Amino acid sequence: MLPLEGVTVVSLEQAIAVPFATRQLADLGARVIKVERPGAGDFARDYDTTVNGLSSHFVWCNRSKESIALDLKSEDGKRALRRLLEKADVFVQNLAPGALERMGFIPEELVEKHPKLIVCSLSGYGKGGPYEQKKAYDLLVQCEAGLVSITGTEETPSKAGISIADIAAGMYTYTGILTAIMNRSKTGKGTVMEVSMLEALGEWMGYPAYYAAYGGNEPKRAGASHSTIYPYGPFQCGDGKTVFIGLQNEREWKHFCENVLKNPSLATDSRFESNSKRSENRRELKQIIEAQFASLTSDEVIERVESSKIANARLNTMKDFFDHPQLKARNRWKKIATPAGEIQALKPPVTMAGVENVMNPVPALGEHTNQILKEIGMEVSTINK
Repeated sequence: MLPLEGVTVVSLEQAIAVPFATRQLADLGARVIKVERPGAGDFARDYDTTVNGLSSHFVWCNRSKESIALDLKSEDGKRALRRLLEKADVFVQNLAPGALERMGFIPEELVEKHPKLIVCSLSGYGKGGPYEQKKAYDLLVQCEAGLVSITGTEETPSKAGISIADIAAGMYTYTGILTAIMNRSKTGKGTVMEVSMLEALGEWMGYPAYYAAYGGNEPKRAGASHSTIYPYGPFQCGDGKTVFIGLQNEREWKHFCENVLKNPSLATDSRFESNSKRSENRRELKQIIEAQFASLTSDEVIERVESSKIANARLNTMKDFFDHPQLKARNRWKKIATPAGEIQALKPPVTMAGVENVMNPVPALGEHTNQILKEIGMEVSTINK
């Protein structure tokens, strides 16, 4: 039996954050009913057409779900949603602030009517405060949380290359729902909960926030290098390829000088005798390191640092990651069905003895509408006229 088998989740979801959260629940066996707008559906379906004509964002976040198309502006559509909630364990949504309430679905009233129901709302900035109604997209929340100010080069602030604010909020939505399910097993009661994208990403900003608030200085942008630890970042090799190296302590620095740079005296050089000194003089040290690496290929550098038990990585492209030998060796890819044919999907990162995650198809828009309406005793012809 899967961990969440028997749990029904009804989700008014769009974009990334909530779909990412509910896909995790579906992976563990929950039945996730995705409510979409007739005709258009979740707008993430149209972000791009790169996966055999489907959106890369959508196929990533929406496997193993059932799609029902409901016009929630109509009374029949609202009635269908109310019937769905009668059998639901979890109701989660990320509509615009106040939209759910304007449709007549007040979270507190829903839990009063269905005492075991868990109602979760995700928004950009949370209820109350001057930002409650402010539009919140991933890049904008990255800016508001200060992430962009510490990301990029010294000259150019940059966003993270993935939807990290959405993902952070999605993960707290996922774990928050799991917590609420566990709590319900003890109390027998559901709850109303909310997740803010700003606060979710803000939790991940703890170290730089403390550094600035109590240290008096903003963390410096260091490109792909670490802002306070050095050597920790990219170094170019003689074949033009880049190798990333990460040193954590003085023992590793000594081994790096002796076995990788073949220059033991550098370990006690007054310019580099501590991490703070190395960080202060990183430009000079980078020149020394890359001068040594200029006569070596990236494979030779990797061999040296690996034999010295120093952390390292290659600068992989996304295609390199897709073909990563470690993922292949661990059999971490599985074929799943989509409306446009089979694709490869990465298995969920948590492996648990005796549990095989659900990896069912990505649904077409409204694919399960008729089936679900019949389940709740409604005539298909009365919906979405």
